[in-house]
Amino acid sequence: MTIKIAMLAPISWRTPPRHYGPWEWIVSLLTEGLVNKGCDVTLYATGDSVTAAHHRWTVARPYSEDSEVDAKVAECLHISAVFEEAQRYDIIHNNFDFMPLSYSTLVQTPVLTTIHGFSSAKIVPVYCKYNRNTYYISISNADRHPELDYEATIYHGIPVNEYPFSAGKGDYLLFLGRIHHDKGAKEAIALARQTRIPLVIAGIVQDESYYQQFVAPHVDGNSIIFMGTVNDETKKKLLAGANALLHLINFNEPFGLTVIEAMACGTPVIAMRRGSMPEIIKAGETGFLINDLEDGKRSIEKLNALSRNRCREWVEERFSVDTMVNNYEKIYQNILDRR
Repeated sequence: MTIKIAMLAPISWRTPPRHYGPWEWIVSLLTEGLVNKGCDVTLYATGDSVTAAHHRWTVARPYSEDSEVDAKVAECLHISAVFEEAQRYDIIHNNFDFMPLSYSTLVQTPVLTTIHGFSSAKIVPVYCKYNRNTYYISISNADRHPELDYEATIYHGIPVNEYPFSAGKGDYLLFLGRIHHDKGAKEAIALARQTRIPLVIAGIVQDESYYQQFVAPHVDGNSIIFMGTVNDETKKKLLAGANALLHLINFNEPFGLTVIEAMACGTPVIAMRRGSMPEIIKAGETGFLINDLEDGKRSIEKLNALSRNRCREWVEERFSVDTMVNNYEKIYQNILDRR
């Protein structure tokens, strides 16, 4: 019997996103992957979303792209829609963070929640309250909370074949991500200056004051190049052409999509040894884990010893869409079998 799945996406951005929107992107990849396998999926997302699944929506456009949309009102209408139709489905897969959990005990349909990260310790009590009534997936072992029970850790997957592979060494370093203290643009600039290798910076400016203080003064169009938000095609070209991706994070990253995207292109990653990085990077093979900028400088000197082919193989082995889809299918079935 085909499992009927309600896939609840966030609505900050379109599914899939036009530019930024990591949660929406993973929801899209998972949804389309399940549909390709013949699963019966209904995607609850913004009205302008694109999908081969059945599509239900209450909000026409994402609130981060349309200032006329009231985020709280949109979220209320969006989340309630799937739970008011819960009886149609065998399982509800929540990718909308903690708020939908408050509906979970009001319906008979089991609710599986992928916890894409904890934005604050303040949201943990909600997860704790519904720990025994719902099912949780972590996106890395590092991001598991000790007070919660988990069905499994399922790593994100990407369509590896859509990433151009480059066997040759690039002539620049790359920072790709939100321009925010957490992501370490300041540290990437400092490391690039120490090694005298040009740095290309691409990503959405999430903290304008951080950008003006720590990034903008260094941008000269030569040694430090700022490109802002880039489209998917440009992003892939930048990743494939880089000597290395710098991921010098100042927080415990739950996963790190740009890290696997870089390795899919054959580009090694130099990352701070924090959060999920030791799980995602094969240290000494697909990149280096560092503790400070001095470690980073030494790592850049050793980049030639790494195999770009091995970087690609690592992602094919562990972080493909097919692997992610198959793992979620197994979890859906396991939950239904137990019930």
